[in-house]
Amino acid sequence: MPEHDVLCFGETMAMFIAGQTGDLADVATFSKRIAGADSNVAIGLARLGFRVRWLSRVGDDSLGRFVLASLRQEGLDCSHVHVDPAWPTGFQLKGRCDDGSDPVVEYFRGHSAARQLSTAQLAPALLQARHLHATGIPLALSASCRALSHALVERMRSAGCSISFDPNLRPSLWPDPATMVREVNALAVKAHWVLPGLEEGRLLTGRQAPADIAEFYLAQGVEQVVIKLGGEGAYYRNAQGQGLVAPVPVAKVVDTVGAGDAFAVGVISALLEGCALDDAVARGNWCGSRAVQSRGDMEGLPQRHELEAHLLRRSA
Repeated sequence: MPEHDVLCFGETMAMFIAGQTGDLADVATFSKRIAGADSNVAIGLARLGFRVRWLSRVGDDSLGRFVLASLRQEGLDCSHVHVDPAWPTGFQLKGRCDDGSDPVVEYFRGHSAARQLSTAQLAPALLQARHLHATGIPLALSASCRALSHALVERMRSAGCSISFDPNLRPSLWPDPATMVREVNALAVKAHWVLPGLEEGRLLTGRQAPADIAEFYLAQGVEQVVIKLGGEGAYYRNAQGQGLVAPVPVAKVVDTVGAGDAFAVGVISALLEGCALDDAVARGNWCGSRAVQSRGDMEGLPQRHELEAHLLRRSA
């Protein structure tokens, strides 16, 4: 039996959220939390009862200690997080919006410890999981992070593990769009499940319709493609069929950041539990709807008992 259910990797940053709306330069108070798409998914899966191992690096500083304590409090196995004495922990400033729009985010991660992730941190124990979740963010951080991403995907796939991939495009981290598209797709086609947003899919494939975007990846060996459509729900396609799953209505959108990560948590958790793809997408929509109703990147991720209550209501 594998030591862990899921392996996730990437960068977790400290995040300072503005206490008021307006220009960040005018904000006097901030609250401190953590942020990072890859660790958001790890935390979400841990909250649903999966055993999750986290691979990363943080600086030997107060923010690094804060990040590690926060991740451990969420139940992640951080035994493979390296504390780097030479490079600092990355952080970000996040604006506050009360109208449901996307908040301004300023990153301070150009020389972060996480950018030093490399294949040197590969260890046999890391591969003792039944699933790997990867995103396009480590690909953009550095050449060594890119090499690690490919090595993990290739080794886990060779070991018979399932692999999910969310592009999580960050154009500002890449030298140009063409490089981003080439490098992200090079890893995406090695995964079993690919989970792009609609605009991401259009940029990565040059195709417009969800069905055509999905076909691009299915033709290259990907088994299942799920495309996030925002307020229109999500589209899915595999060899057995395709469909559209309606969104979950939300009375008020508070914060859109992290909704895609929550969606991934729902889809991945359901597929790992053997659910059909349409049911997995429905769970993803529900998790995403919870995320946009909470301020913060991962505060809205559900606990297991909340998911169980939702499933009971849905089946009633």
